[in-house]
Amino acid sequence: MPAALAALADLPATLAFERTAGDEIQALLDDPESVVAAITRLTRLGGWRIGLGAGTVDTPVPTSTRAARGPAYLAARAAIDAARGAPAGLALALPRGVGGAAYGEVNEAAQDAEAALWLLRTVLTRRSEEGWELMDLLDEGLTNARAAERLGISPSAVSQRLSRAARTEVERGSHLAARLLGRMQDLAVAP
Repeated sequence: MPAALAALADLPATLAFERTAGDEIQALLDDPESVVAAITRLTRLGGWRIGLGAGTVDTPVPTSTRAARGPAYLAARAAIDAARGAPAGLALALPRGVGGAAYGEVNEAAQDAEAALWLLRTVLTRRSEEGWELMDLLDEGLTNARAAERLGISPSAVSQRLSRAARTEVERGSHLAARLLGRMQDLAVAP
C-alpha cells in the first residue's frame, strides 16, 4: 500500500490517491494520460487489480476522494468487482443506465479503451526487472550506449533488453489507450 501511494503521488489528479478501505486505493483523475500512467505504475508494482469508473462526479468536489460521490464512483465499484475475472485484472465500467442504442457510441468507446488497456497491461506484466531498469534510464534521457555503460552491459545486450521490454509497443499502446479514454471523455459519459 505505501509503495503504491508513493508511486502515484506525483500524478496530476483532481483528487489524489488515498487508501479508502482495506487494501483499496482510489483517486479522481480527469486526464487520460494520468490514468494510463497510474495503470503502468501499478502494473510494475504487481499484485493490483484495477477498476476504472467513467462518468460524472457530484459537485462540489470535496477535498478527499473518500468523500466524493457520483456515478463515476459507483461505476468504479462495479469495475473493481468485474476486474476479479477480467483479462489482465482490469475492468472499465460506465455508470448504470448508460446502455442501449442511445449510448452505442459511448459503449463502443469504453470497450475499445478497455481492450487497449488489457493489451497494454499484458505487455507490461511480461517486462522483467532488468527491462524496467533499462526503461528508467532511457526515460531519464540516457542513450542506449550510455545506459549500457551505466548497467555494465554491452550495447547488444541493451538492444535485446529493449526488444524484450517492448518499449515501442508500450509507448504506442499507452498513447492509443490515452486517446481512446479521451474519446470516452469527449462523449461526455453521463446517465
